[in-house]
Amino acid sequence: MDGILGFLQHGWAFLEAAFGPLGPFYAIGVFGALFVTISAPVLLKRRADPFEKLARSRGPAMPRASAGGAGGAAPVLRFDSKSNRSLERFSSYLEPQNQKELSAVRLKLIQAGYRSRSAVSAYHFARMALGLIFLAVGLVDVLVRKGEPSIPNIVLSVLMPGVIGYYLPIYWVTRRQQTRQTEIANGFPDALDLMLVCVEAGQSLDQAIMRVAEETRNTHPVLSEEFEIVASEIRAGKDRVSVLRDLAERCGVPDIASFTTVLIQSAMYGTSVATALRVYAAEMRDKRVMRAEEKANVLPTKLTLGTMLFTVPPLLIILIGPSLYEIWRTIGGGK
Repeated sequence: MDGILGFLQHGWAFLEAAFGPLGPFYAIGVFGALFVTISAPVLLKRRADPFEKLARSRGPAMPRASAGGAGGAAPVLRFDSKSNRSLERFSSYLEPQNQKELSAVRLKLIQAGYRSRSAVSAYHFARMALGLIFLAVGLVDVLVRKGEPSIPNIVLSVLMPGVIGYYLPIYWVTRRQQTRQTEIANGFPDALDLMLVCVEAGQSLDQAIMRVAEETRNTHPVLSEEFEIVASEIRAGKDRVSVLRDLAERCGVPDIASFTTVLIQSAMYGTSVATALRVYAAEMRDKRVMRAEEKANVLPTKLTLGTMLFTVPPLLIILIGPSLYEIWRTIGGGK
């Protein structure tokens, strides 16, 4: 044991004498990069999936025809983007192995608007890549900096950018999720009124959903996209209760969850859908007015800090400044 410690001490001293105080850290970085380079091909190697072989042997799938005819193009929804397909082979390394954690991440990405199959892999790859890039930027900054930086400065300059880069995708996805949910909540009362008009005009609930998705495409594109998904799943033969519950889970908005509960209970107990929509639409309009009044009541409190910072100091300078200047001149002249 003493021999190993002595060898390490001699090696540490040799690196400091050869490359300066940061010589041991350079050696650790070189050995780490070498280890990653050697082990990456072994870790990323994956056995071929039999189902993928079967799909390749069958050839490419035929394009799907649209509802308008065989020659038309199908409506493009953001279900399965062809981007980031190259990350699918590394999904077992990029995606969480815990099924509960994987489901939570996938649901968060869906609520943020990322529905591709490789969204989870791309999300974790972005976290890892940005963390390493920011870490490398911090390391380069330390190397090119003049003088002898201390160990705490090195740690802060290198680790802090890495932590920021690692958590930057989390912040971005969270902001996208909140923005998307706000857009859905703001556009839902208008969509609900339009759906009520369609149902009272004699259309079925499925036709009303399709009509609302078409009419709100320009005003509320996020909500229109969700209704298009609902209409497509219903046309595909999926159970309406499951479709409505999936809608509430994808949106993550309490108003949508309550709306789906109202429709499910209406279908379960045989009550009129138009009556349920009329009552719920009136409630949503009142709720939107209450949200606007709440924001209006909170606004004066938020303006108080800005008023104190940008109004009171200039006012004090204008009122007291000349007096202080005269006092200073008097004291200076007396001396």
